[in-house]
Amino acid sequence: MGSSDAIRLVRGWIDAARRVVALTGAGISTDSGIPDFRGPDGVWTRNPAAERLANIQHYLADPEVRKASWRGRLTHPAWNARPNAGHLALVALERRGKLHALVTQNVDGLHQRAGNSPGLVIEVHGTIHGATCLSCGWKGPMQPVLARVRSGEDDPRCERCGGILKSDTISFGQALVPEVIDRAMRVAAEADLLLAVGTSLQVYPAAGAVPLAKAAGAHVVIMNAQPTPFDDSADAVLNGSISEDLPLVCGGS
Repeated sequence: MGSSDAIRLVRGWIDAARRVVALTGAGISTDSGIPDFRGPDGVWTRNPAAERLANIQHYLADPEVRKASWRGRLTHPAWNARPNAGHLALVALERRGKLHALVTQNVDGLHQRAGNSPGLVIEVHGTIHGATCLSCGWKGPMQPVLARVRSGEDDPRCERCGGILKSDTISFGQALVPEVIDRAMRVAAEADLLLAVGTSLQVYPAAGAVPLAKAAGAHVVIMNAQPTPFDDSADAVLNGSISEDLPLVCGGS
């Protein structure tokens, strides 16, 4: 089946669907200038040592890892990124009344910035726009903490308890929020169409949404540049540009 035929087929499924659940990963944001992790030009592909910064044990134990992490947060591309046509396609899907939920592995906040309702967006890996204390659990906006880093604090501490601060994102080795994951799995089981967009489907439990939706009878559509472990069980796989193909399958309002 040619890509144009597959796009028409998926468009028809979405037109007939009532409860579309989108599962998005880093691939939907690459056209906004935010690199993915495991792709050919991914952050960890180009610099395997960078993965160390994403490990909670190293972050807690090594001040140099924390300092490097804060330097990286200062220049994170998310601060200047703008939603692309892929993000806007999911806004159009919501405006059509078809988007049941948007489960994202991304921490960039671009779905909300594009116009998706925050109440529909389930951020399973947290958000870089928030900061949290790993000791007392304080949470607040990231920008005031970054202002402290710019003013010379290379390893800022919690102003309430003196504990270690971190972005409010989930690192390797860090516990996921059970309520968030439970909600993500619940909406996946309620979908009549699951749209997995820009995700390698290698990270669990988020990737488990795919077989869960399939078992519940939903159409499963995978849109990703690279092959995923679930391609063989999907009803359709599109490997083209997400920012070009997603608007075609989602349609307008």
